[in-house]
Amino acid sequence: MERFLDSLWLEKGLSDNTLAAYRTDLQQFAAWAGGQGAALDEVSRSQLLGYLAERRGRGFKARSTARLLSCLRAFYRYLLREGRIAQDPSLQVESPRLRRPLPASLTEGQVEALLAAPDTDDALGFRDRAMLELLYACGLRVSELTGLTLGQVNLKQGVVRVLGKGGKERLVPMGEEAIGWMQRYLREARPELLAGDTGVVFPGRRGRMMTRQAFWYRIKRHARAADIRGALSPHTLRHAFATHLLNHGADLRVVQLLLGHSDLSTTQIYTHVALHRMKELHKEHHPRG
Repeated sequence: MERFLDSLWLEKGLSDNTLAAYRTDLQQFAAWAGGQGAALDEVSRSQLLGYLAERRGRGFKARSTARLLSCLRAFYRYLLREGRIAQDPSLQVESPRLRRPLPASLTEGQVEALLAAPDTDDALGFRDRAMLELLYACGLRVSELTGLTLGQVNLKQGVVRVLGKGGKERLVPMGEEAIGWMQRYLREARPELLAGDTGVVFPGRRGRMMTRQAFWYRIKRHARAADIRGALSPHTLRHAFATHLLNHGADLRVVQLLLGHSDLSTTQIYTHVALHRMKELHKEHHPRG
């Protein structure tokens, strides 16, 4: 077992937490198989299916079972390569279907309250307002926002040139509201925050590039001021951007391009968010809802 886990660490660079979970999965399965009179390298497909059925009866979650199967498939492929088994018992064993959790989003009213929360009489507050406006207007990742340089922002054309995951570049329109806040921020507030010559659009207190953790702290602070309760994540405004576009009739492929998703299936989760919201509105407002 340990040689298998070592090989996984070398080949795939799995985290210590994942390796620990795999070790526990294998130990529990080995104990169960031992009770059936079989070693790990002697388990049959029917025995494996029996173990999965027993877990389901004990109330294990689908995500836990999916991780177990991922571990066992890797383990039995390893035993095949080593010549210790002639047949893989995990072949043609289907993983449970996992429901993708809907991303946390905000209503349009909540977004307006969040955008209005920073104190724009203060340079840091003005910076935060401009950042939130741009984040919501463009659907940026927080890391894309904090890493913006002046060369990436074209206020005349009203676009931001974003460097996304894998170095992929995309152009995203800003919209009039965000352009107006950016113009005022660059003229009035940003010069107060600079420490030396820097091309960073949104410097922190020391005039350097903000970390995403620092901005996330600021978002939570403004959310409390706006009395926004419930789940909030660094991607909340990005989720709101996509959901609100779809709610107002935007094409899914356009949203995909704006978000910088390489696969349309990643974007499709927002259609479920929009549908979920429509059902809630129907239930709340329809006389027979």
